[in-house]
Order: sequence, then C-alpha cells, then structure tokens
Amino acid sequence: MSIRSNIAVPSAILLLACTTGAVSCFAQDRSATATAAVSYYTFQKVVYQNDGGWPDNRAYLQRLLHHIGAHIKATDGQVEIRVVNFAAGVQLFVMARNDAELAKMIDDLHGKGVRFVICRNTLEGMGLQPSDLYHVQQNDIVPSGVAELARLQGQGFVYIHP
Repeated sequence: MSIRSNIAVPSAILLLACTTGAVSCFAQDRSATATAAVSYYTFQKVVYQNDGGWPDNRAYLQRLLHHIGAHIKATDGQVEIRVVNFAAGVQLFVMARNDAELAKMIDDLHGKGVRFVICRNTLEGMGLQPSDLYHVQQNDIVPSGVAELARLQGQGFVYIHP
C-alpha cells in the first residue's frame, strides 16, 4: 500500500506541475496572439471588382459589401479600398435608391473611407446617368471599369474578385 502512496503522490505533483505550466503557457500564447492580432496586417491597398452576381444580384452585393466591411475590421482600418463597379455590378447603386439596407451598407463603407467608382461605358450601355444611382457623383465615374482595375493594380492595389 505504501508503494501506491509513493507513486500516487509524485504523479499528482507531476500532473499539477504540468497543468500549471500549461495554463501559464496558454496565457502567454493568448497574450502573444492578442499582440500579434493588433499588428498582424500592414497597411493594404485593395481594389475589389464588382460586376454583379447572377442569378441573385442582391444577395451577391450584400455579401460583397459584408466582405469589404470584414476586411476593414480585420485590418483595423489600415486599408485603402476602391470598388470598381461595372456591368451588372452597377445595379447595386440602382437598387440602393429604393433599398434602405443596401443604402446603409454603402453609406457605412463610405464613412470608413471606401471609394466606389462606376464605369462610364456601363452607364452609357445601360442608358443611365449618375443621378440614376445612389450617391454617385460625376467624380465617381471612370472611363472604363476594366481599365480602372488595371490602372489601380499598376499603382500597387491588390486585386480581389469575390
């Protein structure tokens, strides 16, 4: 019986030491992770392509706007984002005129510094004016959406097409 006692006591001490050490290591790892999360991302320049999402354009556009918001949050705002809208993607701004939820999402991202630009070729092809679109001004219009993507990539923007 004394053999069991002698074995049980060192095992309990070893278990306690391992558990205490694991908690200490875990606390240190969590602290390092929290510190790393703050400085994990460096400043980013990103261009998102929005050419719509058939068959459910609205659901696609909501996901796109959500992803952009998540991108801003993940980088703690250390990001410059442009969204180049052409083809069916311009429908986001047509729909937002009568859709308060989409309008709010656009406004929230505008407030965080996101710049939305619209393809003039698409507007002409669809017979639209900037005034037909939600909060689009003349200075938001670029000559060509695809050429704008290339121009921004040439300026160091990373391209994303969700």
